Amino acid sequence: MTWERIETAPFDRELEIAVIEGNTIHRLVFPCRRIFGGWIKAKTGEHVTVQPTHWRIWPR
Repeated sequence: MTWERIETAPFDRELEIAVIEGNTIHRLVFPCRRIFGGWIKAKTGEHVTVQPTHWRIWPR
């Protein structure tokens, strides 16, 4: 799956988010949801303190 720019991330889906620096991908290992003002863990609702640069649909 292709990584998309974070600005295009939808609000209503479980997503895989990452910070991509050069050729290195630092991805979170749990599904997240975009909310107004940031990101939360999809399963717990806990806020995620990360500034992701890319996203893709969480693999099932």
